[in-house]
Amino acid sequence: MNILDGLNERQKEAVLHKNGAMLVVAGAGSGKTMVLTRRIAKLIKDDVNPSNILAVTFTNKAAGEIQNRVRSLVNNYDRPMIGTFHSIGVRILKKHITALNREKNFTILDADDALAKVREICKEKSIPKEEFKPKPILNKISWLKNQLKSYNDFYPSNIFEEKVQEVYERYEYKLKQENCVDFDDLITLPVKIFQNFPKILDEYQENWKYIMIDEFQDTNEVQNTFATLLSEKYRNICAIGDSDQSIYAFRGANIQNILDFQKNFPEAKIIKLEQNYRSTQNILSSADSVIANNTERVKKIMFTENGDGERIIINEYRDGKEEAEKLALEIGKIKNSEDIKYNDFTILYRTNAQSRSIEEAFLKYSIPYNIIGGLKFYSRKEIKDIVAFLRLMTNEKDSGAFNRIVNVPPRKIGKVSLMKLEAFAQMNNLEVFPVLRHIEMCDNIQSGAKKSLSNFYITLNNLAKKAKEQNVSETINEIVNDFGLKDFYLDGGTEEGKMRIENINELISVAHKFDGIDQSLELFLEDVSLITDADRVEKDQDRVNLMTMHNAKGLEFPVVFIVGCEEELLPHSNSLASLKDIEEERRLMYVAMTRAMKKLHITYAKERIMFGGYKNCIPSRFLDEIPEECVKQDQENTSYESETLYTPFYEDMYYQEDEGLNVGDLVLHPSFGQGTVKNIQGDIVTIDFRGLTKRLALSIAPLQKLS
Repeated sequence: MNILDGLNERQKEAVLHKNGAMLVVAGAGSGKTMVLTRRIAKLIKDDVNPSNILAVTFTNKAAGEIQNRVRSLVNNYDRPMIGTFHSIGVRILKKHITALNREKNFTILDADDALAKVREICKEKSIPKEEFKPKPILNKISWLKNQLKSYNDFYPSNIFEEKVQEVYERYEYKLKQENCVDFDDLITLPVKIFQNFPKILDEYQENWKYIMIDEFQDTNEVQNTFATLLSEKYRNICAIGDSDQSIYAFRGANIQNILDFQKNFPEAKIIKLEQNYRSTQNILSSADSVIANNTERVKKIMFTENGDGERIIINEYRDGKEEAEKLALEIGKIKNSEDIKYNDFTILYRTNAQSRSIEEAFLKYSIPYNIIGGLKFYSRKEIKDIVAFLRLMTNEKDSGAFNRIVNVPPRKIGKVSLMKLEAFAQMNNLEVFPVLRHIEMCDNIQSGAKKSLSNFYITLNNLAKKAKEQNVSETINEIVNDFGLKDFYLDGGTEEGKMRIENINELISVAHKFDGIDQSLELFLEDVSLITDADRVEKDQDRVNLMTMHNAKGLEFPVVFIVGCEEELLPHSNSLASLKDIEEERRLMYVAMTRAMKKLHITYAKERIMFGGYKNCIPSRFLDEIPEECVKQDQENTSYESETLYTPFYEDMYYQEDEGLNVGDLVLHPSFGQGTVKNIQGDIVTIDFRGLTKRLALSIAPLQKLS
């Protein structure tokens, strides 16, 4: 197969570009993965050593897909480095973390483990969790890390940040003491190594002379720094992404990275991929019309050769319950009339709470469904327990793993005994697990607990020795058998217990792929720690997919329903006071719309149960940005009326008091009736509608001033 076969002119141009910086602006469904794959293959065929190529993705699934596609294009080649930021970071740390006075056999903490560590520190420091919740503290620490700021590099401006700084310092101390790193460290620590050790940076610059970054719009500050440092010597960097699909600001993604790419690389070639291979023209035109209202974007106009297709359907319903019922009936109607499966449908919503009424309707009408983004496989108790056994076997300093499994199954080791054990360890400057070698010296621990701790240590230590000579799948089996975990999890044969055993068997199946590989235990733990949500989206079951709009990124479905398109849901209420946040919500709407291949339905309700009570709803401003000619009137449902239901949203969204509305004024709202203005802050007005207090956006609320 010729590498250029089947490519359009813009795609060919991107694939053929060899030296120098390049930005590929890849619109939704424009074949960016094919371009990335073909470009790697072309470089190899042009005699670039595969070991000099680095391709960075955001999921292991994407990395695997690219690797397989390259292999099908180029025979008998050494593999280029293709992986996620985090997996590449692990490789660098395994080789060079000693430069930071850290040990190579570190444990990688997942989000739950990191949160447990912060909780432990907050308790240790008597920080009241009612006032200073551990999760926001950890989020702030994560944000600081991704800005490459240590606890000494920022100046607290309030009491919350003072507590963050206090916890951050202790958190970093514990991670180093226990030979652990968190997920953020997998990128921040390599960057620190590059910044502080020029020879190590030069080694990687010489190794990776051609760098490609997928989904560049999703990079955060530290990821952008990582890519810039690696590419600054040869400047052969190819950034691929779409500013219109930047929807992860809440995770730290910075849209400016893609918008400013040309500033950082003035010589960069810009190529726009505007032909869409996924959707019909009506869907594309609708989505393009919505996103055109954003100002922070690289402009492009998407087109397709798939034909106009069906016009999109926008329906209004009485409430969330009717919305869900009609949704279930419409899916049944489409499925019965067309050759289509349940897993060709997806339901997208802004918040997880919206799934409840849909689930109830699907159960009522016997529609099978799958919720993407529910409890993750590797977050289940039995899986985390077994992983903790394995972690402690490779890193005896891992106190988090020890605390998790010391009483799994229950060994009658009480909290008092554990506190005494920890005190003895601190007094002897040791970690808790290694102290168990000398448990007989802990005189103040009762003999029963002492014996249980000793047996626990001996059993796990023996397994750790055997693990060095056997496959990790065998080690897991021995953990289950030697510690009696099967009876413990089976819990008398309950359905939940049976499912736990099935999950353990699934884990063993996953572990089999490491059979026969050196250091299989260490590699298995590394692989498990790098699993992301997107890597476990199931497509082999015939069920309707339910997911948030954020979880839909990178996916496509023949039929898409976007539900709950109302102000304060989409755009979300947390976004209404900021133009920047509104634009992020509009990008989210754009991503949701462009998941659809053939059919797109959008729904909203007049009222919805939210925050424990009924709430009157206003249709989303984004609906008014969809061209009338792209919308089909559905005769069987109460359809969306094309008349504007509120004043249009303009770039200057902030309402000024001197334009006519002041605190104390009487106003009239078509849904809430007469009310009194209580407060105006930016674009947000607080109004008392005769006992019902509402916060509305002045730029869109249909208010009539009465006095």
